[in-house]
Amino acid sequence: QMQLVESGGGLAQPGGSLTLSCTVSGFTLDYVAIGWFRQAPGKEREGVSCISSNGGSRKYSDSVKGRFTISRDHGKNTVYLRMDTLKPEDTAVYYCAGEDDYYSDYCRIFGDFGSWGQGTQVTVSS
Repeated sequence: QMQLVESGGGLAQPGGSLTLSCTVSGFTLDYVAIGWFRQAPGKEREGVSCISSNGGSRKYSDSVKGRFTISRDHGKNTVYLRMDTLKPEDTAVYYCAGEDDYYSDYCRIFGDFGSWGQGTQVTVSS
C-alpha cells in the first residue's frame, strides 16, 4: 500500500522560498509517478507539477513555471518541490499524490490519483 507524507510547509514572505517534501513508503520511486497539487480556500484543486517514475518527464503548470522545481532523491524515496519567488497567490494547502506506473516516462497534473498525502499549508504573506 502506497503512503505519502508531505512536510516543509510554512510561512514565507513574497519573493521568498520554501521546499516541500513528499516521502513515499510502500513503493520505490521507480514504480511511482508523483504529482503536486494545491487548493486554496474557496478554489478548486489545481495541478502544480509532476515527475514520472523514471524521472525523465517533469511538468509544471503555467502559474508556477520558472519558479518551482520538482526533483527526487531515490535514497530517501522522497520527491521535492522547490518553490522560489513565492507570491501571495501561491498560498494554499499543497498535496502530493502518487500512482503506480512502473518506470514510465509519463506524468500528469490533472485527474485523480490512487494515493494522497495529508497536505501541508503554505502561506505567503508579508
